[in-house]
Amino acid sequence: MKKITFSLIAVAVSAGALLAQSVDQGKKFLYYKRYKSAQEQFEKVIAANPNDIAAVYWLGQTFLENKNQQAAKDLYQKALSTNGTAPLILVGVGQIELLEGKTNDARQRFETAISLTKAKDIDVLNAIGQANADVDTKAGDPNYGIEKLNLATQLKNFKNPATYSIMGDAYRKQVDGGAAVTAYQKALGLDPKYAEAEYKIGKIYLTQNNKEQFIPAYEKAIELDPNYAPAYYELYYYWYFHGDVNKSITYFDKYLTITDPKPTDEYDKIANLYAAKNFTDAIAKSQAKISTEGANADARYYKLVAYSYNDKGDSANAKKYMDDYFAKQKSEGFVPMDYTFRAQLLSKFPGNEAEAFKSYEKAVELDTLLQNKLGLMGDAAALAKKMGNRAEQAKWLGKVYYTDPKANKSDLYNYGFAYYQAAMYDSSLSVFGKYKAQYPDEIFGYLWGAKSAAALDTTMAEGKAVPDYLKLIEVAKKTDSVKYKSQIVGALFYMASYSNDIKKDKDAAVNYLTQVTYIDQPGGASYEQAKKFIGLLTAPPPKQPARPAAKPKTGAK
Repeated sequence: MKKITFSLIAVAVSAGALLAQSVDQGKKFLYYKRYKSAQEQFEKVIAANPNDIAAVYWLGQTFLENKNQQAAKDLYQKALSTNGTAPLILVGVGQIELLEGKTNDARQRFETAISLTKAKDIDVLNAIGQANADVDTKAGDPNYGIEKLNLATQLKNFKNPATYSIMGDAYRKQVDGGAAVTAYQKALGLDPKYAEAEYKIGKIYLTQNNKEQFIPAYEKAIELDPNYAPAYYELYYYWYFHGDVNKSITYFDKYLTITDPKPTDEYDKIANLYAAKNFTDAIAKSQAKISTEGANADARYYKLVAYSYNDKGDSANAKKYMDDYFAKQKSEGFVPMDYTFRAQLLSKFPGNEAEAFKSYEKAVELDTLLQNKLGLMGDAAALAKKMGNRAEQAKWLGKVYYTDPKANKSDLYNYGFAYYQAAMYDSSLSVFGKYKAQYPDEIFGYLWGAKSAAALDTTMAEGKAVPDYLKLIEVAKKTDSVKYKSQIVGALFYMASYSNDIKKDKDAAVNYLTQVTYIDQPGGASYEQAKKFIGLLTAPPPKQPARPAAKPKTGAK
């Protein structure tokens, strides 16, 4: 009898170990972002033991990774009804409450879970950190998450790299890239093969558009763990958009061998035809998908057809399919490049200019990288210039100037000059006023400030341009009278005209014209013109003809 009892105990222990291994295997699938496999694994464990709290919690996390918040909520609420004091379930419910904006309720769940485990359960502390670090959880508090994760690192025999990986995510949410990288490096310190940490370091540098750092980081992640599929996908995606189709396809093919099949894989395969410039097949295969899948077809097939037609030189069909894409794609499915491409297409068809620039505005709004935003603004300004819309060009150049922390005097000059070319002289006067204030020893603020003022005061009656022209003469002579000869001469002629015509001061006018003769050489156009006007202004008045003598009155009657 005793022997049988021991056997039953052995079987029970063995079964428990197998279930634990199954949960661990599911977590491993989740780590590799193999969500289908992870879900199947956790569901198997729950089918065998519906009260396996760890499996329930991680299945809910898998649902959240798949953007299925309702499924996660239903799962956690059901578990809570039968396991009301299970710490991990409390955290799971709290995470859903954070996603719903119920911050106080969520915090209470977290604190209860911590109290029940006496702040000594790494899985619970990690789960709280994850709930608050998730970028999709707007109500999450990364500081609170970091605080709890730090508690985990102080536990005896701590050696969990996931804790530091989640901590890095929390710092990323705070836009503290340096602290995030440090946390990821600590994860690698605990497990040198922890590819996720290296991959996330790459993501940090990707947000900075630092190619010299993020590509090696992704490659290092693959080196640490050749089965880490997310790094292969990032490299595929990068090279797809940066002109190396062979690298792109190589990474994508490898990615397919180590990840779960997904509906999006078919789209990516056809997209590679486009990358290889096989536009005809890309169009045919995309259209076949649209035809066979109907309303369920991935909206991106329309975009892929649009890109392919555009590269074949067929703008009309490209616009048609891009319009279809915008009609069918969900709002969360758009990326900045969609709006950029649409703007470029719209600009080819007269009457769509306003809509084209709205598309650029949407692209700038969506893009999170400063460098990309500036590039989009520059593209919009270039398009406006090409279309001859100087006012729109000025607007976008202004966005560049005020957005770019490294904006310089050339950016400010171009901004003001575009307003001048648009005949928006009040605006150009304002911008060049800023130029004068920031660069008082350069002539261009005074020059275009004067020209803007002169355009507003065409009769010179108000003398609006006079202060800037006088300052221009002073600064130009002091800086380099040879280099800025034409600008000085132009200002002197303006002042001569103003002095003579408005102020009725011939002496002042002659003085300005005489200065022209000092700058230009005899025989030069400016010299000869100045001499001519000096002659006219200094010539004695013409003699009046003598009046005939009056005839004497005879007085005869």
